[in-house]
Amino acid sequence: MTSADVGVVRTIWLKRFKRGPMDPQETATLRAGKGLAGNANQGGRRQVILLEEEAWADALAELGVPLDPATRRANLLIAGARLEGTRGRILRVGACRLRIFTECTPCKQMDEAHSGLRAALRSHWRGGACAEVLDGGEIRVGDEVAWEEDRQMELPVG
Repeated sequence: MTSADVGVVRTIWLKRFKRGPMDPQETATLRAGKGLAGNANQGGRRQVILLEEEAWADALAELGVPLDPATRRANLLIAGARLEGTRGRILRVGACRLRIFTECTPCKQMDEAHSGLRAALRSHWRGGACAEVLDGGEIRVGDEVAWEEDRQMELPVG
């Protein structure tokens, strides 16, 4: 593994209802096949939204404004583990495992939060990644995140 393979959970957010506030948490429970317990989004392949701290910083540098990472409306802010191009890879978060389904493309809500944010997040997976929970359990701020050895599998498009 390289240093780009290991990181840390910086923040956990739960969204209790659609378009609701992003509530920061010290701990949360990941449920296999569902997502974060208590989060509005459950099931499907967008169970957990991950945001890479470094990619967020790059987008803000491009915009020239400071914005709270909660603005992105992701569930986990991670540092030290690159998300770009990781479709199909398995990310270990503490004792849990997530499979990256796809890039999380920014929606119009990003421009509602700040003009130009949507465009700034479009390149290099700056908007984050969507993942499904393979193995659930409790996670906490400060947990290690690490990529499992590359055993990528092809995922259907769409």
